[in-house]
Amino acid sequence: MEIAAKEPSNLPRKLGLIDALAIVLGMVIGGGIFLVPNLIARELKSATAILAVWVFAGVISFFGALACAELGTALPSTGGQYVFLREAYGPLVGFLCGWSMFLVARTAQVAWLAVTMAMYISYFFPLSGLVSKLLGICAIALFTGINYRGVTAGAIVQKTFTLAKVTGLLVIICSALLWGSKAASTPEGVAGGISVSRFGVALIASLLAYDGWVQLTFVAGEIRNPQRNVFLALTLGSVACIAIYLLANMAYLRVLPISEIAASDHVGATVASRVLGSGGGSLVSLIILVSIIGTLNGCFLTSPRIYFAQARDGLFFQKFAEVHPRYETPGFSILAQGLWSAVLVVSGSYETLLDYAMFAMWFWYGLMVAGVIVLRYKQPDLARPYRMWGYPVTPALFVAIACWFLVNMLNTRPVPSIAGLLLIATGIPVYFLWARPRKQAESTTV
Repeated sequence: MEIAAKEPSNLPRKLGLIDALAIVLGMVIGGGIFLVPNLIARELKSATAILAVWVFAGVISFFGALACAELGTALPSTGGQYVFLREAYGPLVGFLCGWSMFLVARTAQVAWLAVTMAMYISYFFPLSGLVSKLLGICAIALFTGINYRGVTAGAIVQKTFTLAKVTGLLVIICSALLWGSKAASTPEGVAGGISVSRFGVALIASLLAYDGWVQLTFVAGEIRNPQRNVFLALTLGSVACIAIYLLANMAYLRVLPISEIAASDHVGATVASRVLGSGGGSLVSLIILVSIIGTLNGCFLTSPRIYFAQARDGLFFQKFAEVHPRYETPGFSILAQGLWSAVLVVSGSYETLLDYAMFAMWFWYGLMVAGVIVLRYKQPDLARPYRMWGYPVTPALFVAIACWFLVNMLNTRPVPSIAGLLLIATGIPVYFLWARPRKQAESTTV
């Protein structure tokens, strides 16, 4: 008699340090470094101020990564951010985070990346609007399939595209710094008034360019030796991103005056064309395309683990808690993310939803980092292989910046911010629908 293969109950730890590092670099470094500098140059008229805002945003993001390192090494479970919030504040808060991630934040991110990828492909091969959407859906299907069939396959794709994007970016940086003609001095490049409000606007743009470090924690339950590798990947990856972003901005400032950086919607392409000739713009478009592909793959490698962990707690559809018996992945969670993202592509609602999700994402970032302080009091005996450097000043500073970010969004963009809060709130009645049968089962057991 043939014995059926036993379905695994947990996701195996197959990811090493290099895999984890590729996730951090691949999720953080994207098209932002080519597009965001002009927004910053419009607000800050001094090279010193421009570099300072990138350093400050990098340090704040680094503090967030250090918080993830403490939480991820103490609670090295699949689901990361969801698990941290659940342990710090209870299952309702954890559920609301996961709910907003599936409903809007991470699925809209996938849809936006897929459509943007098609847009950059059209730089080389002209595409109609319909064909672009179809291509985006095909890309979603491709990366759904790759990551469905194994975390190792997804990790190989992640490492390949991360290496390609970092190499391409370094080629442009080195070309500009070594062979680029120095930009002519302009009054605004030498000096300029710096106000707190202008620095704040520039800081928001810079912080968004550093986003993505948290997603390593989603796969913490699949990283080998997490007490060591989670900390090293977050630390080394964050420092590398800060260094690359600073070098890129130094390269831009060497080749272009600040006034021209502010006027260019594609700073990276402008610099590359100036240094490398007519092929420079094509090179930048190719690097951005590679960056988007790597980030898109990373979304399928990481985000479905949140829904998987939630379902394991009985707070989402139980189908999401299944581990594929052959591929040892959260197969249904990956498929569901791909399907819902494709629906958002077809509907065209992803841009609006992603705008709404920005408030929600920073709300959860602030609560998560504050959770370092909360858990120090709630669970003082919890084994912490790494304790956050600078505690309690560093987490408090991150939380202060997150609060400022949220207040600023409420003041400057009230409609998407309030919509983001409402999207989170829609999960409250849903939580109690899922929690009720679980509580009844627990009381029956007792």
